[in-house]
Amino acid sequence: MYCEDDLLHIRGLYQLSYCKRRCALLFIEQQWADNFFTAKGIVMHDKVHTEKIEHKKGVIIERDVYLKSYKLGLIGKSDIVEFHKSGSKLIPFPVEYKIGKAKDNNTDKVQLCAQAMCLEDMMNIAIESGAIFYGKTRNRLNVEFDKSLRDETSALAQEFHDLVDSEKTPKSEYSKKCNNCSFKELCLPEMFGSKKSIKEYLKEVINNEETI
Repeated sequence: MYCEDDLLHIRGLYQLSYCKRRCALLFIEQQWADNFFTAKGIVMHDKVHTEKIEHKKGVIIERDVYLKSYKLGLIGKSDIVEFHKSGSKLIPFPVEYKIGKAKDNNTDKVQLCAQAMCLEDMMNIAIESGAIFYGKTRNRLNVEFDKSLRDETSALAQEFHDLVDSEKTPKSEYSKKCNNCSFKELCLPEMFGSKKSIKEYLKEVINNEETI
């Protein structure tokens, strides 16, 4: 169990799952950088959070729901939590909004699962599933919170705390996903994450500029 001062933001799980160095730059070095994709995401989330509470056919929709779990050591807010009527009960159904499309890994799913696990701790209720809405495809992906996803989420939360407690930012490692990362100019993965020497890298950059 974590105490209040130990709580870290839920979005850190997404950042850690995407890139450990990016997560460290955000939560250890307190750095931030925007690009087209992050700006588009901000606009999308602003639209989602326009209305706080909405009622639709037996479903209560709440935005910016406060989330906290002392078991995971996480805190944050949801995009949307739908409360579905089941007899006399209201069952929470968290919904996360993403600007892109569904991924072939669990990067988005662990963030959603963490939200569900926070709601479970707060409300003492079991939540079986939630959904992720993808802006690019306009599709809603239902996500089952099975044991495998819950274990992955718990392990990632522990890794997140270990990373922040270490106060050490990992070295950069270049991959294709770096090209779309807003931190590219801060991280410089092609220079410091490449097997080439800095001299070789700079020579290659100069040669490329001369051919333009």
